[in-house]
Amino acid sequence: MHEDLRRRALESSKTVSKKARSKQSSLTTSAVNSQPNSRPTSRAQSRNGSDDEDGGGNLSDETSFSINSIDELLASDDFNEQAPEPQRQELKDRIEELCERKGSSYKGREDSLAAFVRILTAHHLADELYGRVADLVSALLRSVKAESTERETILALKAIALMVISFQDDISYDGLSAQLKRTICDTQSLSTKAAAIHSLGTCTAFCGAGDDEIMEVLNFLLEIASSDGSFVNATDDADTVIAALQEYGFLTTYIDDLETESEDAVAAFVDQLDSDNVYVQIAAGENISLLYEKSYTPMEEDDTLSDLEETEGNSSSGDDSGNSGGPKLIKRYNAYHNTYEILEKVQALASLSSRKLSKHEKKQLHQSFASIQITVENPRLGLQTNSASRMTVRIHQEGEMKVDKWWKLMRLNALRRLLQGGFVNHYFEGNKQVLDTLPLIMRDVKVKGLRSPGHDKSKKGRWKDNPKRGLRGFSED
Repeated sequence: MHEDLRRRALESSKTVSKKARSKQSSLTTSAVNSQPNSRPTSRAQSRNGSDDEDGGGNLSDETSFSINSIDELLASDDFNEQAPEPQRQELKDRIEELCERKGSSYKGREDSLAAFVRILTAHHLADELYGRVADLVSALLRSVKAESTERETILALKAIALMVISFQDDISYDGLSAQLKRTICDTQSLSTKAAAIHSLGTCTAFCGAGDDEIMEVLNFLLEIASSDGSFVNATDDADTVIAALQEYGFLTTYIDDLETESEDAVAAFVDQLDSDNVYVQIAAGENISLLYEKSYTPMEEDDTLSDLEETEGNSSSGDDSGNSGGPKLIKRYNAYHNTYEILEKVQALASLSSRKLSKHEKKQLHQSFASIQITVENPRLGLQTNSASRMTVRIHQEGEMKVDKWWKLMRLNALRRLLQGGFVNHYFEGNKQVLDTLPLIMRDVKVKGLRSPGHDKSKKGRWKDNPKRGLRGFSED
């Protein structure tokens, strides 16, 4: 992968919000079902080293819907290389094993699913799925319904998401979404709930859902986040809340007009700013910024210059310096009735100093909320790391994308959560879903055309030996 994907890698962590703690004593109806599977609050603060667990408490990279360490991605043997024939053949073999479920053991299915997920994460191999999608979906849904083991279930959920982003045809959104929602509501495994939420977000975005269906899922996710997980019997479980917040932000980028929904959504996210966990706070804050950004749209022919004037104490100069030379932006509605309340909380978080936070958490919090504050104060500026700089994603020295809008960041992070180190390969190998998600993602940078990042085999392994050169976070221009 390129040098500019380190700093903003999302990390999955748990939390218990203040609102949730105040509710906990009164939530007796769901206690019998949820408490035996609830995780202690102390586990929330040690989340970086784990994501999903199998029955024995062992961790598995294949079950992860997050990026905990970019350095781990650099160690992948097939990183930025063309899919070799042995991998294609292994994928075919694994497909056969998954479809021929009769007589298989849970351990065998776990191994087959892990290989299936690993290969489809690393490369775009839609041609190998052709003609087998219906059988695969049926087999994967059986694993999800059966819940033989937590690891098999989560692997099946991720396999479904990878199939949808690799091969959209012949996959019914209605059938998938109904089962995923049942799993989110009914499973006793909290890790499975979070994985199913991520899978639901991917299926909704890439499986042909219309605006009404997307709005239905957004309302479902908002209920989960605003209830601190209790809506789906996951009271105080941070993974569930984080997943709901992240997928809400991602799916919101597909809806043009959220004027009616914005007030209630922002109110729910403002409440989550009081969470005890940095990553819930960041996810909520980023959603707030996105909704403020969406309350502004480009100036149209029937708009007047007076429409450019800012209100509520924002800049009235009409300056769109954060617009990178784009069209003038006009405020269409109030994202929230009390921007001052939000700014008070955001400013406090941007400078929060607490011994309870690690150095890394404090840095993440301060950087994120500095950007969030800029957007809430003046949504026209889009996404900035400070008043004058932007974030840029570069793939080697061959192309780049300006991440100057929150909607771009939401979509980029969603792709990276699912594809992880394979994101670059999926782009260069022509995954239409990836290309459509971030259209015009690349532009030429001092070279003729865009070549595969693995074109120079003489440099193979260089990035592994020196990971600091191989991958950085978003760089500032």
